Amino acid sequence: MIGLLFSLSALSAEYTFAFVPQQSANKLVKNWQPVLNYINDKTGDKYIFKTAKDIPTFESRLLNQEYDVAYMNPYHFIVFNKQAGYEAIARQKNKQIKGIIVVKKGSGINTLSQLHDHVLAFPAPAAFAASILPRSELMKQGISFTPRYVSSHDSVYLNVARGFVKAGGGVIRTLENTDPEIKSQLDILWTTPGYTPHAFAVKQDMPQEAKARLTHALTSLANSERGRALLAAVNFTAIMPASNAHWQDVEALNIDILVGKE
Repeated sequence: MIGLLFSLSALSAEYTFAFVPQQSANKLVKNWQPVLNYINDKTGDKYIFKTAKDIPTFESRLLNQEYDVAYMNPYHFIVFNKQAGYEAIARQKNKQIKGIIVVKKGSGINTLSQLHDHVLAFPAPAAFAASILPRSELMKQGISFTPRYVSSHDSVYLNVARGFVKAGGGVIRTLENTDPEIKSQLDILWTTPGYTPHAFAVKQDMPQEAKARLTHALTSLANSERGRALLAAVNFTAIMPASNAHWQDVEALNIDILVGKE
């Protein structure tokens, strides 16, 4: 028995697991640490929660390969797969990511054209569904606006609810997860088409055995009552295996905001 325990211990390892800061660090750790606890139990490895103060800092750390594992938006995956070698292992099952533009309830704004010449809030320039897609649509329609980048989705919703800006970009999942008091003050004005959602991606040099254990743990969450409860807390129903090729729809958009960034 002692020999078996030693063998299992020798196989285990410690890894950082980072989450894109769409919401506050407190909210992210509240929702995702229980998932990491499950993964730790299932794999025998130790995954340590990480995030960043804002999305540009998260991007810089991805570029420098500071995270062993990261949950990143679809555009980040396209960029940091090429620039830093991150490889996809999983994604949310039966889900497409859709960006939204929200306005304050009762504002009288019911068309995108009414946002012309106003200040609009976005999490960060390279936030895919919450920033890139809405800004592209506004520009395509010839709607002039001034972007204000406010670090997180929750900050966007707060700025719109408080009337500091006329509208802002987010995604349905984070809107559902935001403070109910804030959410109750917002209406969805516009929704983007759907795209392959965020990637769970790992560094290239992560051992194959560890990748396999992590992939199995993530994709097994929906198979137990405990796992389904953990998924519900992050507005997931299941996670499925994925490969780099799953994000061809995003790559086809030819977005170049972060290409060549140092």
